[in-house]
Amino acid sequence: MAVGIASIAEPDVRALLSLHQRRMFDASPPGTSFALDLEGLSDAGIPIFALRGDDGLLGVCALKALSAHEGEIKAMRTADHALRRGVGQALLDHVARTAAGRGYRRLLLETGTGPVFEAANRLYMRNGFARCGAFGGYTPSAFNIFYERSLRP
Repeated sequence: MAVGIASIAEPDVRALLSLHQRRMFDASPPGTSFALDLEGLSDAGIPIFALRGDDGLLGVCALKALSAHEGEIKAMRTADHALRRGVGQALLDHVARTAAGRGYRRLLLETGTGPVFEAANRLYMRNGFARCGAFGGYTPSAFNIFYERSLRP
């Protein structure tokens, strides 16, 4: 398995990101899904990372700059055929290293609650993320969870 930069133009990347957006929208109450669509993820300032293996695309994750010292994890998704194989951990490790390499002091993310989000919440807590308040223009709700993790320079 290897993580590298992906292009939104790659059909398998587009398909997995579209699936991510649909599933987040379907699992969230109206007005609480903040998953970026393909247009939002096509911003040149939001690199998309892909984890690939012998059986194709395993997962994707994007990193959005919030400021010179903060980044946000966006659109993290493991392909259905790759669940429980460490894909999320590998992507999270890569994004954290990339963020630290950019000089970010803090990595943030927003996710949801409920069964669809349980594995993601466990992954973030296991990796040193702590709950925090809403950031970056998000609207707080009983459904949304906001996390932050300090990064070493």
